Amino acid sequence: MKRRAFLKSAGAGAAAAGAGLAVSGVAAPAIAQSQPEIQWRLASSFPKSTDVLIGASEVIARRVAESTDNKFQIRVHAAGELVPGLQVLDAVQNGSVQCGHTCGYYYVGKDPTFAFDTAIPFGPNARQMNAWLQAGGLDLMRAFMKNHNVIQFAAGNTGVQMGGWYRKEIKTAADFQGLKIRIAGIAGQIMTKMGATPTQIAGSDVYPALEKGTIDATEFVGPYDDEKLGFYQVAKYYYYPGWWEGGPNVSLYVNLQEYEKLPKAYQSILTAACAEANTYMTARYDAENAKALKRLVAKGAILRAFPRDLMEQAHKIAFDLYDEISKNNQNFKTIYENWKPFLEETQLWARVAELPYDSFVTSVGAKK
Repeated sequence: MKRRAFLKSAGAGAAAAGAGLAVSGVAAPAIAQSQPEIQWRLASSFPKSTDVLIGASEVIARRVAESTDNKFQIRVHAAGELVPGLQVLDAVQNGSVQCGHTCGYYYVGKDPTFAFDTAIPFGPNARQMNAWLQAGGLDLMRAFMKNHNVIQFAAGNTGVQMGGWYRKEIKTAADFQGLKIRIAGIAGQIMTKMGATPTQIAGSDVYPALEKGTIDATEFVGPYDDEKLGFYQVAKYYYYPGWWEGGPNVSLYVNLQEYEKLPKAYQSILTAACAEANTYMTARYDAENAKALKRLVAKGAILRAFPRDLMEQAHKIAFDLYDEISKNNQNFKTIYENWKPFLEETQLWARVAELPYDSFVTSVGAKK
C-alpha cells in the first residue's frame, strides 16, 4: 500500500473510531439516566476494628457505585449501628435492611444447614470452598436460602483460621472438660460433646468477656484481627489450626424482594462486586496474617498446636454428628450428600498436586 493511501485510510479509520467514541460517550449517560436511583443499607456482623471484614463490604459498595455512576449506592454499617451483629439475617429477612454482610453459621439455631454457607468443622479450605460453590454448592445454598427470603452471594473468605486464645494450656483432649469458649456454628455442638461449654458472642463483646473470665477461651479469625482486638493481653496461649474453619465463606445476604426489584444490570454489577470482595478478603488476610503472627509472638503470645488426641476425637465426633443431623434434617442431608464427596475429591487432589509442591518449596527454603 502506498504511503498516501495508507495515511488516508488510517485517517478515515480514526475518524470513524472517533465518531464511535462520541456516540458511546452520548449513549452511556443516556443509559445511566434510564436506570433508577437506589439506596440500600448494609448491616455488617463485624466491628469497625476488623478492617478487612468491613473492608470487603466497602469494596462491594464502592464497586456498585462506580459501576452505576452513583445511581446504585449501598451504605455500610458496622455491627451494632443498625442491628446487633448476630441479628443481621433477621434484619435482611424482614426488610429492615436491604442486605447484610455476615456468616451463615451464626444462625445454626434456626437451621444447622446455615453452617454450610460458612464452614463446618474439618471442611474445605478457601480454594475448595469457592470450587464447591461454583460447582453447584451455591445453587443448593440458594434453594435453601430462598425459604428464608434471602439470596446469598459469596463475598469474602478469611482462609484457614487459628484455633483461638486460651487462658490455660491445652495438653490433651481432657483439658476441654468444663472449658467455657466463645465459638460459633456446629463447632459449638462438637465442643459440647467434648465436654466444653460453648457460647456465641458478637466480635465486639469478646474481649471484655475474656478479660472478666466469663469465658476461658475464644476463637475469632486469625493473627491480623486478633492482634487488633488485643486477645493476647488476657489469654496468652494461641492455638492452631482452626479445625472448625478451614476456609470460611463470608456472604452478602440480600432481601429477596429487594433483589428482584433491581434492574438486571444492577444485579449483574452486584454479583461482580461480591466476587471482587471475595478475592479481596482472602488476599488481604494472606498478606497480613504472617506479619501479625510474628508481632504477636514478640508480644508474648505462646504458639501451640492442638494435641493429636484432641484433633482425632473432634474429627470423629464431627462426622458422626453430620450423619446424625442428616437423619433428622432433610435440608442438611441434601447439601451434605453433595458437600462430602466433593470435599473428598478435592482433598485427594490436594494430596496429589499441592502438598508435594508445598513440601518441596518448604524444604528448599529451609536449605537456604
